[in-house]
Amino acid sequence: MKKRDALAALRRLRYLWAAPASAIGLLLALPLWLAGGRAQRVNGVLEVAAPPWPHLSRLPFCAITLGHVVLGISPAVLAHWRQHEHIHVRQYERWGALLLLAYPAASLWLWLRGRRPYLDNPFEREARGEAATRR
Repeated sequence: MKKRDALAALRRLRYLWAAPASAIGLLLALPLWLAGGRAQRVNGVLEVAAPPWPHLSRLPFCAITLGHVVLGISPAVLAHWRQHEHIHVRQYERWGALLLLAYPAASLWLWLRGRRPYLDNPFEREARGEAATRR
């Protein structure tokens, strides 16, 4: 019983550590949901699919993770990218709100060195690598 209590406490700490980023995700998710988007909880992560707005295709991403909240442009996109985005959730559990700074800092550093800010970003490489091994 004590091991289960310790695991539950650790899970609560991970949610708390990522809470500032999750709060931002919730603020962005609320208008999507109120406008007719779909929300669901998958493995402790809130996933919110935007309503079918034509201008969403102009965004530079199709899904984004903020703490324990994943926003996507459609339910199909969320289903397709679920493993990848949930790895970003685990990164937030490790880095907490610091990931909000570490991710763009890594991209900037890569760009300044003439590399690809998105594809070479270590957070993206980890997500692509782990998602590929889970398929």
